[in-house]
Amino acid sequence: MYTGKIVFSQVMDLVPARRFHTCVKRYRGDFKVKHFTCLDHFRVMAFAQLSHRESLRDIEVCLRAMKSKLYHMGIRSSVSRNNLSNANEVRDWRIYADFAQVLIHQARQLYADEDCGKELKDFTLYALDASTIDLCLSLFPWARFRRHKAAIKLHTLIDLRGNIPTFIHISDGKLHDVNVLDILLPEPGAIYVVDRGYLDYERLYKMNLAKAFFVTRAKKNMRFRRRKSRPVDKSTGLRCDQTVVPVTFYASKNYPEPLRRIVFVDEETGKRYVFLTNNFLLPALTITELYKARWQVELFFKWIKQHLRIKAFFGTSENAVKCQIWIAISTYLLVAILKKTMHLDQSLYTILQVLSLSLFEKDPIPQLLAKWDPDERDSRICNQLSLFD
Repeated sequence: MYTGKIVFSQVMDLVPARRFHTCVKRYRGDFKVKHFTCLDHFRVMAFAQLSHRESLRDIEVCLRAMKSKLYHMGIRSSVSRNNLSNANEVRDWRIYADFAQVLIHQARQLYADEDCGKELKDFTLYALDASTIDLCLSLFPWARFRRHKAAIKLHTLIDLRGNIPTFIHISDGKLHDVNVLDILLPEPGAIYVVDRGYLDYERLYKMNLAKAFFVTRAKKNMRFRRRKSRPVDKSTGLRCDQTVVPVTFYASKNYPEPLRRIVFVDEETGKRYVFLTNNFLLPALTITELYKARWQVELFFKWIKQHLRIKAFFGTSENAVKCQIWIAISTYLLVAILKKTMHLDQSLYTILQVLSLSLFEKDPIPQLLAKWDPDERDSRICNQLSLFD
């Protein structure tokens, strides 16, 4: 199927062209455009993400050095800094945001059967968190955060079955994390894992009324009245499993129903965790393991920050920054789809690193990954990958 195709083309073959052109037409992205279409723009920016390019000049030099292969990469126009800069400024970022939603839907279907444990097979699992991207105020005045700083925030909801981002909101740095709960539409029956920065009783009660579940950590100064205790196996690290109600005025007013309070002590670190949830069905130990899974959203943020080359955005306007973010997310999703459709055993992060070194190779991707000696591959990735630093 992939005989003679370079690796980059094999990845781009996963782009549903008809759906992409629908997104382009929706915002008239190619109106009066003769050269360097939105699809060319997407392919070049995706190449920049996969190959870790640092600047527009870096992209231009790299692709011009491979000019004879541009046609095979699906890029039908010449690539120059001027073309790229202009496209980043004028191509509506909503084109790539809408296309990312297409890929999200496709990826979630592929990962719907991922095993998350027997107790969780009937639940949809999400992790919600935000990450701040610092910017230079003199270059990005539209993103003023503080007096001498600029920043934007990525508020991201990850589907823990496959680590697929399902909801992304890009805001200025001033928006507090908990406010994104006002934008998010809770899915009945789903479990949302959040840190204690999202502990707002009024907003969590709205989630409870929507028949969705949440798992979060309690604040140290939480005051409550215990109604009931359930037995726990202390050898597992559990200390208590209680039904409680808040007793402070605003907490009891904003959340008038009982909560479940679980205390867990990590035997390795000795750290004590206190969890709150409105789910009274799952075993207490499963609730603690769910909160550990929240780390997956942190790994996603680290990948995004690595591939966005945060200190070297390709444009300084709000449109250019959002284009770059959404194309980077789409690239991540394409690799996730690639992993599932080609039945690859390696992690997304390993696949990304192999692809970054092999975009112009002509081997089929499964064969390319099979060539890597596991021990040698792991040592290379440990040296090259700053993702887990």
